[in-house]
Amino acid sequence: MPYFDSASAAPLHPVARQALLAALDEGWADPARLYREGRRARLLLDAAREAAAEAVGCRADELVFTPSGTHAVHTGVAGALAGRRRVGGRLVVSAVEHSCVLHAAEAHAASGGTVTEVAVDRLGAVSPDGYAAALDPATALACLQSANHEVGTVQPVAEVAELCGAAGVPLLVDAAQSLGWGPVEGAWSLLTASAHKWGGPPGVGLLVVRKGVRFAPQHPSDERESGRSPGFANLPAIVAAAASLRAVRAEADAEAARLRVLVDRIRRRVARLVPDVEVVGDAERRLPHMVTFSCLYADGETLLHELDRAGYSVSSGSSCTSSTLTASHVLKAMGVLSEGNVRVSLPAGTTADEVNGFLEVLPKAVAGIRARLGVPQAQETDPVAESVELDTLGLRCPQPVIELARAIGTVPVGGTVTVVSDDEVARLDIPAWCSMRGHAYLGETPRPVGAAYSVRRLR
Repeated sequence: MPYFDSASAAPLHPVARQALLAALDEGWADPARLYREGRRARLLLDAAREAAAEAVGCRADELVFTPSGTHAVHTGVAGALAGRRRVGGRLVVSAVEHSCVLHAAEAHAASGGTVTEVAVDRLGAVSPDGYAAALDPATALACLQSANHEVGTVQPVAEVAELCGAAGVPLLVDAAQSLGWGPVEGAWSLLTASAHKWGGPPGVGLLVVRKGVRFAPQHPSDERESGRSPGFANLPAIVAAAASLRAVRAEADAEAARLRVLVDRIRRRVARLVPDVEVVGDAERRLPHMVTFSCLYADGETLLHELDRAGYSVSSGSSCTSSTLTASHVLKAMGVLSEGNVRVSLPAGTTADEVNGFLEVLPKAVAGIRARLGVPQAQETDPVAESVELDTLGLRCPQPVIELARAIGTVPVGGTVTVVSDDEVARLDIPAWCSMRGHAYLGETPRPVGAAYSVRRLR
């Protein structure tokens, strides 16, 4: 069964498995002890730290291991903000950061700090000028992911780091998605990553704090990991994480070139094989293994289940895969279609036959879902009114958009259709539908329940 969700968790690399098993035998003792078993464990920990630091491009004494990538982010954000509390309380983040960064920002705001979000363009990229405008003398920390976890767009970290350096503001980079493919360029100040993203075992994160960066850990003091990550380290997992990082880096260039060809094939053929689809993210400046697209008139959760039944494991940023029924904050910030969203992230070793099989299954799955939802077929009808209002309260994605598609032919060119919806996703998907179908989105008006979204027919 092809697994196409390595952006969530990559399969365990064979080197990680070998190193883990060996370290379970050799690295079980406390590395802080001076007896033979402790010294052996310490040697393994030091070697793992050296290997990870070499892959990151930092000094070994700047890197600590944490219980997860999320733990590394929260520790890094809180420690950097506390270390610079005398400067001010402003935190700058991009609108498409991973949720763990945004949760850290929420905690900072709840404690009295200020958070500024930098917008992204329709490809999911920030503008360095946007960061420059957000920095001020009260800015304590800026955060920027190296590459987006939902659409794969690579961010201009080096340029933003240069601007932050000129302003005297440290930059924390969440490198979870990209570190397995190569080091993060630029003069960043802090970096976080997570081993299960590159084929290491879960439960190991990295936190790097460059020398000279003011940092004050916000937990009770601990003698382990430079006082930055308390508790007894999972040494076998750390050894496996460092070994697998070195291994995937050795393979990265060749594997990236191979997977990029397969992803380009998906990007091209999905747009040809599936009507009314939007491929999102930057086509060039992106991670080599990831592609994301959204299918109009399709329920994201149902689509994922259909693909799973056909033998393909993929992920989604669609609101329909979440109990909150809220659109992915990444897709929302980009202003792209969210319904029927599919993220494909190919693990190392994915074959062309597996990708071709997926491309055979996908159009049938989308067509079947659309048929069950009663998606209208394009046909000429005589207009019945200058304007139509649709009550779709209580209907969830993609039904409000389907009702809009049914109704647009009932008004003349220049006429309007207004959709009343209490689904938050309508705010994103109705404008996206207008862009895809060549109609004019006129905006929204609040209603006692939900909002009214108005569309003018242009053709």
